[in-house]
Amino acid sequence: MEKFISYLSNELNRSPHTVEAYIHDISQFKSWITSGNPASFDPVSVTMSDIRAWIGSLAREDSPATLRRKTQSLRSFYRWLLKQGVVAANPASDVTLAKKGKHLPEFVREAEMEKLLAPIKSGEGSEKEESWKDIRDRLIISILYSTGIRQAELLGLRDCDISFSSREAKVTGKRNKQRIIPLPQQLLDEIAAWQRLRDHVMPGLPSPAPLLPAANGGAGPMSKMQLYRIVKERLGETSAAAKSPHVLRHTFATSMLNHGANLDTVKEMLGHASLTTTEIYTHLTFEQLRRNYRQAHPRAREDT
Repeated sequence: MEKFISYLSNELNRSPHTVEAYIHDISQFKSWITSGNPASFDPVSVTMSDIRAWIGSLAREDSPATLRRKTQSLRSFYRWLLKQGVVAANPASDVTLAKKGKHLPEFVREAEMEKLLAPIKSGEGSEKEESWKDIRDRLIISILYSTGIRQAELLGLRDCDISFSSREAKVTGKRNKQRIIPLPQQLLDEIAAWQRLRDHVMPGLPSPAPLLPAANGGAGPMSKMQLYRIVKERLGETSAAAKSPHVLRHTFATSMLNHGANLDTVKEMLGHASLTTTEIYTHLTFEQLRRNYRQAHPRAREDT
């Protein structure tokens, strides 16, 4: 298993999260096929029928997406065993992947986003003094909504990744693939203001400093859990059913397409490897168009 983990991490360049999920899936299968005695696992004796039976036993509890991943975990494991000469065939290669349920991604309405990004005001209508955490948290929302980057990509941003002269940022995405994304001037101004405040509140940060250091002033960035909590709290009053950093990624893509961006542009900004992944947002914007049409036109009722 240690060699397989090395293969996943170094040769396939899978993320730590993916490696952890694959190892969990394979361990679960070993335990199931050996009736709780994984030490006796014999990969050579496993058949396609065994894997189908295992997936079938999980169908009532696991989602189609999880079942697909478990099948892919075994495919990858046996593909590696095949390369090592341990097995003569891959019993998982012809196991049908569970069909993904079709659902449209959640997003936040534009009016709600503008309200979220407005400076906090006092009861008299004038801007009140914001804490450094308020400014940081609003910047997090602003970056995620303005760029569509993933939460891990945001946490990986350092000062040296941001070019104020070129108005762009270098983002490191999945499998360490890097891309350059443009930054609007308003967002650059917000970033610069935050950096000055951050360096005052947290002196002694390493150089180059993480754009969003841990709240205790440590050398590394804030944790994914902390970022998730911040976004969830900020989106608390919006109408979106889900409230996570990924929802803001969906919101970015939806806003881009609604305002005339072409699909290729959105694909490059999001860092998708395939245009197929991006195409879900065209269905989303069309569904929004249909809903607005049915609400607004007197002859476009649901039963027509």
